[in-house]
Amino acid sequence: METKKLDLVLSHDNENVVFSVRQIAKKAGFGLIDEVMIAVAASELSTNILRYAEKGFIEINIICDTVTGITGIELLANDAGPGINNIEQALQENYSTQINSLGQGLPSVIKIMDDFHIKSEPGKGTRVLARKWLKNEEN
Repeated sequence: METKKLDLVLSHDNENVVFSVRQIAKKAGFGLIDEVMIAVAASELSTNILRYAEKGFIEINIICDTVTGITGIELLANDAGPGINNIEQALQENYSTQINSLGQGLPSVIKIMDDFHIKSEPGKGTRVLARKWLKNEEN
């Protein structure tokens, strides 16, 4: 349907992610509130990449569930950074390995998006897949 891949290298690349996600979410049929919330989730993912791995990418896709026919948006965040040693701990609210962090990044993504999957290997990087589906009232 639609795919956009954004490389993350510089801090202002996060702004491109937010702008692009909002545009694509709107094209997919999401209302303003969901559009903004999905952009927040994408921003959290890209901030994590820039903060911990220094570079990576986010891919944004409009998707359609072949069984239900429901449209959604998919965020794929990928980096080859240091990885996460303890995923369970990293998914807890208020946990961060950074001093100037609230520890809300990944927990926020989980709350905002409908589906969330994470795979991380120390020394090899992290991959997060998150999806948000249009609700019936938006279709």
